[in-house]
Amino acid sequence: MNDAPVTAPPRAAALALGDDALVLSHRLGEWAGHAPVLEEEVALANIALDLLGQARILLSLVGDEDELAYLREERAFRNLQLVEQPNGDFAQTIARQLYFSTYQLFLYRQLAAGDSAFTGLAAKAVKEVAYHQDHAAHWTLRLGDGTAESHERMARACGALWRYTGEMFEPVEGLEVDWRALEDSWRESVAGVLERATLTLPDGPRSGAWRAGAGRQGLHTEPFGPMLAEMQHLHRSHPGASW
Repeated sequence: MNDAPVTAPPRAAALALGDDALVLSHRLGEWAGHAPVLEEEVALANIALDLLGQARILLSLVGDEDELAYLREERAFRNLQLVEQPNGDFAQTIARQLYFSTYQLFLYRQLAAGDSAFTGLAAKAVKEVAYHQDHAAHWTLRLGDGTAESHERMARACGALWRYTGEMFEPVEGLEVDWRALEDSWRESVAGVLERATLTLPDGPRSGAWRAGAGRQGLHTEPFGPMLAEMQHLHRSHPGASW
């Protein structure tokens, strides 16, 4: 019997991954009652619930999950700026999901194959994340290779969010990941989906002085504040309440 203590998950890494999942879960939940078709109402809700489950596990590794979700101020969140971007139209939601779920899929595959405090979580989550990526890829193909308007909207959404993707591959303290291989796999996968959708990789900056992204340092974009206020309103309005 192995009595060796389990290594405590690095706080910075658990917080970063947990905040990514929490914030995107809330954004997807905003589609409730507004999705373009009933089937997507269910699909987006299921993806949101998957991400919420990941967030709860990850945040519980750091502290009290409710306090971390509902009582932190904006600057204390460590999520990627990509996941906090507004839903926009359906094409923008799909582009955001394609970029993030492809990143998360390759990230969790690496973590699942390793030997770290996140190996077990990643091994369980990788299957649901593969569905998230497949769902986003399916809709990217459907919109990109659909009507002239859907093609234009999908191309515009991919271009608008491209500047936020570079932040995904900045090393996170406590994550034992080959970041260069992760980025190469992500780029190849996304390029393949866009090509099949008759779209191309955007040309905008993903690194250097003009790229966006400082969410890991607690710097967020303008839409994040109102989203956070909405997410935390009930808990803050009734502190200590039980249901």
